Amino acid sequence: MNDIRRLSLSRARTLACMLGFALAAWHAHAADPWVPERPIHLISPSPPGGGTDAVSRLIAAKLGEQAKWQVVVDTKPGAGNNIGLEFGAKSPPDGYTAVLGETSNLAVNQFLYKKLNFDPTKDLAPVALVGTGVSVLVVNAGSPFDSLASLLAGAKKKPLAYASSRNGTVGHLVAENLRVTTGADLLHVPYKGGGPAMTDLLGGQVDFYFSSLVSALPLIKTHKLRALAVTSGTRDPSLPDVPTLVESGFKGFEYSTLYGVVVPANTPEDIVRTMNREINRVLELADVRANLAARGIYVQTGTPEAFGAFLNRERKKWSAVVKASGATAE
Repeated sequence: MNDIRRLSLSRARTLACMLGFALAAWHAHAADPWVPERPIHLISPSPPGGGTDAVSRLIAAKLGEQAKWQVVVDTKPGAGNNIGLEFGAKSPPDGYTAVLGETSNLAVNQFLYKKLNFDPTKDLAPVALVGTGVSVLVVNAGSPFDSLASLLAGAKKKPLAYASSRNGTVGHLVAENLRVTTGADLLHVPYKGGGPAMTDLLGGQVDFYFSSLVSALPLIKTHKLRALAVTSGTRDPSLPDVPTLVESGFKGFEYSTLYGVVVPANTPEDIVRTMNREINRVLELADVRANLAARGIYVQTGTPEAFGAFLNRERKKWSAVVKASGATAE
């Protein structure tokens, strides 16, 4: 009888040891960071050559260097940048599809369009905020306007036309907010991209344009454009003599273009956190920060939760701007 008991105890100890080893192995495996086994497709919803495309390619290249991941940039423009975001939202939540989104498609379009085939809030999960970009109000060098005040005064005497790279951009909505706030007679002329908008501004076909800083800065420095105001909360270091909209008399007019990485909703948390960590590592590199700063984009890093909270604040702000301005995508 004692022999049977000793045998049972021995078997119990063996089973307990085996179970302990199995649990330890499971915990060790669970703690391992996610490692992609095939290329990750980073969707750029904007046309080639723009700010989103440039940021996408920079992030992809640096993830290849730093994390040794193979990241392929897929350009999917169209429909106000909604096509690329919809593709990302409807992709499998497995970590192999991500989107480099920005303000218009992540925080504005859901309020600007009567119907979208996806919900940016519910169908996409935040991974990492890359940074925020500055816009600058510019007129051509031959313009009679040398300040925002003189431009708005001119718009009360006769209509002025302003360009945007498309409906729903930061520049479009900031100009519409100025129109509603001041009663100035401003006519919106949307273009299919920043290039054509800038060409017509230089040619005198439109009166002003809220341009990305990177596109306008070389033309400002060569005196082909005149900068009247920046949209950021503080003056931009590259244009220290140009006032902000707030300094120009418009309290609360602080606007930026956010850039951030999102993935399909329900992507596993370990994948999201691994991607967040590796993207943040890339963004801490001095050459990456310098590259983005030269484009008027200033790095901001943080957790997926912090990015999600930032997105919620941006959506609340832009929802109010769209509603007050009456702007639509049509």
